Amino acid sequence: MTDQAFVTLTTNDAYARGALVLGSSLKRHRTTRRLVVLVTPQLSEPMRKALETVFDEVILVDVLDSGDSAHLTLMKRPELGVTLTKLHCWSLTKYSKCVFMDADTLVLTNIDDLFEREELSAAPDPGWPDCFNSGVFVYQPSAQTYKQLLHLASERGSFDGGDQGLLNMYFSNWATTDIRKHLPFLYNLSSVSIYSYLPAFKAFGGNAKVVHFLGRVKPWNYAYDPKTKSVRSEGHDPSMAHPEFLQLWWDVFTSSALPVLQQCGLATDTCAALTVLSAWVGTLAFSCGFCGKDEASGAMSHLSLGEFPAAAPPFVSSEERKERWEQGQADYLGADSFDNIKRKLDTYLQ
Repeated sequence: MTDQAFVTLTTNDAYARGALVLGSSLKRHRTTRRLVVLVTPQLSEPMRKALETVFDEVILVDVLDSGDSAHLTLMKRPELGVTLTKLHCWSLTKYSKCVFMDADTLVLTNIDDLFEREELSAAPDPGWPDCFNSGVFVYQPSAQTYKQLLHLASERGSFDGGDQGLLNMYFSNWATTDIRKHLPFLYNLSSVSIYSYLPAFKAFGGNAKVVHFLGRVKPWNYAYDPKTKSVRSEGHDPSMAHPEFLQLWWDVFTSSALPVLQQCGLATDTCAALTVLSAWVGTLAFSCGFCGKDEASGAMSHLSLGEFPAAAPPFVSSEERKERWEQGQADYLGADSFDNIKRKLDTYLQ
């Protein structure tokens, strides 16, 4: 099946960890299709090499930003502007059919049957079921569709400022025309919706095929204890993600993605970044899920702040600052400089 592929996208090193887990989970469940990841120039070279060990193709693309600050501010998710970069997936015309999956999804079983579906097949969005969620969808690459999507983005924008609003505008008949293009929710199970309808999850959740970690907090933002092989949720609302799925994500990460990161020399830098972040939220004493270190001093000697791709704007709240760190967007020339971090660590250590 060389003319069909699973496709994902990562615009920074943080989401690349999710892509590594996604690719590993697809391989673990013996997909027969090719694996493709779109990356932007913000990705570090070592992380790109790590992706090359899991994916059949790593394709560099330009960033497409909606620039729609009003709608993105309304959603309180300004980082979603660059998700319009997802439109590049329609330019992969060497493939006859593809399945796009966000980097914060995890495959729980073989889903090659999705390639029997037609464009545009997707699951309902839990927030507004008459719209589809663009985290998982079946599509057909086409230069014409790609051109039309870019034109629509330029002329009308997106009702939510991101790719999901734009794609629902373009495929506007999804909700009413052909029920066969409505994927069962089990192909894109939102981890944050489990607690809003727990009886349904208890009845059907055991048949889930793909879990989607929607929201600000991603699996890689949680602390992991390698000694007990358990996920720790300090500082995060436990209802934001189901612990069973978090555990599954980390199981795949530690068994498949972590060895790749170690081989590419990325594990110690990731460890250091999480150690500093942990200090900021008041949980300095934790065992790092990447190398098992308990001391900040050892990890700090390997910290490479230059690997974080984007700078945070000045005068942000502590919560916003934390979120930017979790997204790999430290202000390493300003508030998050080495000297400031060292002073913060010294305060905790004293």
